[in-house]
Amino acid sequence: MKITFLGAAKTVTGSCYLVETQSTKFLVDCGLFQGHVKEDALNAEDFPINPSELDYIFLTHAHIDHSGRIPKIYIEGFKGEIYATKATAELCAIMLPDCGHIQEFENEWQNKKRLRAGKPPVEPIYTYQDALDCISLFKKVNYGEAIKINDEIKVKFNDAGHILGSAIIEFWIQEKGKETKVVFSGDLGNKGMPILKDPSIIEGADYLVIESTYGNRLHKDNGNRFEDFVDIINETINNGGNVVIPSFSVGRTQEVIYELNKEKEKYDEKLKKLFSTPVFVDSPLAISATEVFRNNLDCYDEEAREYIDNGDNPLDFPGLQFTRSAEESRALNERTDSAIIISASGMCEAGRIKHHLKHNLWRKESTILFVGYQAQGTLGRKLVDGAKRVKIFGEDISVNARIEMLEGFSGHADKNGLLEWLGGFNKKPSKVFIVHGEEESMIEFSSEIKNKFNIETIIPEKGESFIITADKVLEASEKVKSAISFKRLAVIDVLETLKEEIDELSEVLMNDLKKEKSDVEVDEIRARLKNIEKSIVDTLR
Repeated sequence: MKITFLGAAKTVTGSCYLVETQSTKFLVDCGLFQGHVKEDALNAEDFPINPSELDYIFLTHAHIDHSGRIPKIYIEGFKGEIYATKATAELCAIMLPDCGHIQEFENEWQNKKRLRAGKPPVEPIYTYQDALDCISLFKKVNYGEAIKINDEIKVKFNDAGHILGSAIIEFWIQEKGKETKVVFSGDLGNKGMPILKDPSIIEGADYLVIESTYGNRLHKDNGNRFEDFVDIINETINNGGNVVIPSFSVGRTQEVIYELNKEKEKYDEKLKKLFSTPVFVDSPLAISATEVFRNNLDCYDEEAREYIDNGDNPLDFPGLQFTRSAEESRALNERTDSAIIISASGMCEAGRIKHHLKHNLWRKESTILFVGYQAQGTLGRKLVDGAKRVKIFGEDISVNARIEMLEGFSGHADKNGLLEWLGGFNKKPSKVFIVHGEEESMIEFSSEIKNKFNIETIIPEKGESFIITADKVLEASEKVKSAISFKRLAVIDVLETLKEEIDELSEVLMNDLKKEKSDVEVDEIRARLKNIEKSIVDTLR
């Protein structure tokens, strides 16, 4: 068989892997790219295979960086079956149309700019209706059920503990009288996370494709995560500010609600102020996703099931309010009292969260509290990395608010969690392909695997293919050619970075007009900038 890595290769987003056997072609995941300009541009690319020739898609979970291009491949000709767990299928039924709506909205905004510039309009990569239509292709499967797809392929979905319905997928491929087992980890969750079960242990594999989001990092002690969470909230409320929590509509939002409810007795004194403060979940998608959580109790761990059995709804508590309409959302930023606002998107790239950031980032008494991974190039990552100013809806916003990151709420296993999971294999894979991580994380994680297990690792590039047999791995001679020039996109990235740094320097100088720098120093800065200006003009010519 041949595996081609079409996404999440030396980057975190856009998970998509093409597997070709003697008579079958299928994808594992079909996700959107997110982050920098060059990642966003990849979403409009044609697929390197005729979608009508694909037989199946096997989906590890519903997050958009794993599922978000399914409507695109559907409108381009894919009409095969999409295998996913029941919870994943139900979440995709609300998440993909929501993503289609966002595509249409952002496309409308982009076309207004193009019209003013005298450029022709462009189409969205897919629409709300396209996403609705593709849901009919989903085929729901149960955890732990071995399914014979055809004479070549058997598959089993196992709980990955990442979000509701997330799966580790085992494939048994029969070719030329030999069976090869390949395992795709999907995104692996942390042990002991709220609501969900721990990731399933896999008996063994010939080859493993594993994520590496936190492959070079350890999460802080999870035991203190909720105490830290409550302390940050109380300090912010005491200062008269708002706590804004950018949270993925599926996963972290429900876990934050669950933790607040579960710990209300343990932290009674500390929680008095918190529970007298209104908590708003400002995301229609999160509201719908919470309903899916309530309808899939079989995915819950023993502790969460015990709450249900005792008549307690672990996804609700007094004072929790859900806002559905845009009017209700806008009203949150007109309040004069403190509030806790949980809103999507988790990386601050789209949705209502951008409005809440616009109204709170400049307030030193407010806090922006991150509880999930922030991909490179996203607004969330810029804030976590310490940006002093950001642009939201075309307006420059000063970052005066307190910025906090609690990795204890992350839905991804850290380095030790990933290594522990791999260590549970009775039969270790002969080769491990490392995906879904920043390059630095992948390199360090590769070294850890080699040192700990003496297993050879491969870090594939986007478009790279490998021939896999029961005995060995061979690199295919040709890579999938991208229709997009990465060299040009790299230049755009440099220009975007320069623009941000120039804006920051401008702000520094504006604040320093009557302060420390001498006229001589300012003249030196001006001379250097004039040289830079000349270089840029010469480059454009």
